[in-house]
Amino acid sequence: MNNAARLIKKVTVLLFGLVLSGCTQCFAQSSNHEGWFLGFGAPDYMEVWIETADVVDIQERVFRRAGAGIASIQTPPDNKGKPAGWPENPGGGKGRDVTGADLPRLIYVRWQSLAEPQTYEAYIVIPESAREIMRKPEKAFCRADAKWITDYRNDIGIGLAPGGIAKVWLGGPCLKSIEIARVVGTISKKGPSQGKNEGRYALPLSPESQAYIEKFGIPYDSW
Repeated sequence: MNNAARLIKKVTVLLFGLVLSGCTQCFAQSSNHEGWFLGFGAPDYMEVWIETADVVDIQERVFRRAGAGIASIQTPPDNKGKPAGWPENPGGGKGRDVTGADLPRLIYVRWQSLAEPQTYEAYIVIPESAREIMRKPEKAFCRADAKWITDYRNDIGIGLAPGGIAKVWLGGPCLKSIEIARVVGTISKKGPSQGKNEGRYALPLSPESQAYIEKFGIPYDSW
């Protein structure tokens, strides 16, 4: 048997062994292994500044500040927004791709709820059932170009609300979002900016948010 034949035989045995060991998932995951999107949103007028969002993937690698800054939000004038509850199909929010990461195991978020104001932190454990969904390709209809495609749920959207609420969805550009977790965070004892900014928050509330909260208050029980 020549060298080429030996190599082919070794590869065939390896692939057959992987299939027998139940590792067919490995191929589905690796084909979808160009990173995933992490985004943040907040209910209307309930403005949020994210100090940091750190990710631990399933290989126990840490990606610090995978997210930071202002969360996606709407602040319509004349109190026309609806902050109570969550949208039926929330998008991924404002964020960035977590490039080079494997699928997520844990996401730590520390944020300033500017509407209260208060600083919260939460540890969001991503269940294995959610990773199974991320690995699985799905047929999706894209209304933008009226085409059917095969897509993955590579967008993790986290909604942050007053009271320390963090709600998590999985979605994609052409896929409807599905809820995978809800966590109630804790108040960060050090306050905004880990106590390094003399108790000052990152940003003042916009006039539209300030006007709404002064008139209607914060619908804490709706999230």
